[in-house]
Amino acid sequence: MSAPERIPPRSVTATHPAAAELLVRGELTVRGRIREASNAALYCTVTHEDREAACVYKPVAGERPLWDFPDGTLAGREAAAYEVSRATGWDLVPPTVLRDGPYGEGMCQLWIETGPGAELLALVDGEEPGPGWKAIGFAEVGEGRTALLVHADDDRLRRLSVLDAVINNADRKGGHLLPTADGRLYGIDHGVTFNTENKLRTLLWGWAGEPLPEEALDVLKRLRDALAPSGLLTAALTPLITPAEIDATRARVDALLASGTHPEPGTDWPPIPWPPV
Repeated sequence: MSAPERIPPRSVTATHPAAAELLVRGELTVRGRIREASNAALYCTVTHEDREAACVYKPVAGERPLWDFPDGTLAGREAAAYEVSRATGWDLVPPTVLRDGPYGEGMCQLWIETGPGAELLALVDGEEPGPGWKAIGFAEVGEGRTALLVHADDDRLRRLSVLDAVINNADRKGGHLLPTADGRLYGIDHGVTFNTENKLRTLLWGWAGEPLPEEALDVLKRLRDALAPSGLLTAALTPLITPAEIDATRARVDALLASGTHPEPGTDWPPIPWPPV
């Protein structure tokens, strides 16, 4: 009798309800290294039973020390950013978990295949953005010439700017924006988040000082409830970041609700990451 034909595993995408479970329970197999990453980042497959997906695994052992973040904490912050994103209902961060892997504990995040879509960032001549764009600031483009850096006036980016304000993202670059063929937008690389000091540094300043949309205010109210001492989000964040960082997150949500506006750049910290991509 011949052996039964092996059925290939089914591919799991970021919107699959079992994506996070697959990342937690699946077997990680390293396929290569993502060389352009500042910390060790490994391209892997994760397989469990009849499901499989591509993912990124960033072991804690491969994190470079930073002067303003405790050593060995970046992976937990990436997972914490996913938990906050999931609590918003916007699902702007790919499924991300903290787990053991071939090189020890690390962050494991579902790989996102990008697709064609509307342009999100641009350099334009002139001092004002055109219709459908928001100004970020002026940038030198060589030979003494400057151009205006702009981002799209896009609801997906606006939601991401609110998420970044909540998690205190210190590094929102253009290369961290992943549009997909089905019209979704994901943000990645959230290792430098949740600092107790204000370190918001982003390209998404186009709405600074403007009133928050009603949708965002509703989401922030839900986050405030979920971040109560006995809230579900507090429970999810407790193994990933410190109590002081959870308190600071709660305070940022309260401040956004009290002001009712998008935050404006601070003066104690460079507000735009460099290089911007």
